[in-house]
Amino acid sequence: MKTRHFIQLIGLSALWGASFMFLRIASPVLGPWVLAGGRVALAALTLALLMRVLRHHWPWSHWKELLLLAALSVSLPFLLYAWAALRLPAGYSALLNTTVVLFGTLSAAWLGQDTLTWRKLAGCAAGAAGVASIVRLGPVQPDWPTLMAALACIGAAFCYGISTPLMKRATQRIQPLAISATIHVLALLLVLPGALWALPEARFTAPALTALLVLGVITSGLAYWAHLRIIRHVSPVAATSPAFLIPVFGVTWGHLFLGEALSPGIFAGGALVLLATALVTGFNPLRRQAPPVEPAP
Repeated sequence: MKTRHFIQLIGLSALWGASFMFLRIASPVLGPWVLAGGRVALAALTLALLMRVLRHHWPWSHWKELLLLAALSVSLPFLLYAWAALRLPAGYSALLNTTVVLFGTLSAAWLGQDTLTWRKLAGCAAGAAGVASIVRLGPVQPDWPTLMAALACIGAAFCYGISTPLMKRATQRIQPLAISATIHVLALLLVLPGALWALPEARFTAPALTALLVLGVITSGLAYWAHLRIIRHVSPVAATSPAFLIPVFGVTWGHLFLGEALSPGIFAGGALVLLATALVTGFNPLRRQAPPVEPAP
């Protein structure tokens, strides 16, 4: 992995680090269906405007492939995480989200787009250990709704993990912006009926609308496009690695902007997370690229 792609992945992690906090703010007020529908609609509008400004063509001839990706990478995860946010603290959701790397590693190997190595499996283990030491997991009631919320997070991570290799294939034939915009438009069609049905029960408060705006325009629309641009150049497993770094930034933003205390394991856990990211992505800043070999005369 090139240094610039590694830095870009860290930048995306910084953006996504606040997502679970915003979900906890907006979901209890708007409801999961309205939150997911509004988030997808704002992302689709943002990306459609970019399509018009940059004069890109809509890839409707690939609608079947993109409809599957819309369900796996947008509709289902957005709904599942929004529903889990009703019950599960943000720290738990961020921790369970790290399983996306394991699912991505296994699915990429199964589809023949990456190799399953001990280094990557060790990276998954180190990342889970690092995140567990960073996130301050408060007590939760071990009841059936909490268990279902945890399973919803794992289900969302599973969707993200298995869709990443498929997304990698799509980026080799279609422009990332066109994929991003079309996927969100199709995802909107999938979630719109449920959002309209739940609309009368939603309460529109200023904090919830602000959280929705950030989730839709920035962490879903613009960040999704940026992520696809990176996926074109890195392996599917490397593309899932921001899942390890998201909790690091989530804790950091909470400390800087909300005055939350830092976890005692922030530094040791952060070191483990960085190690895990390097193991999974194969990034090594000390490795020199081999010089090009001249063809034999």
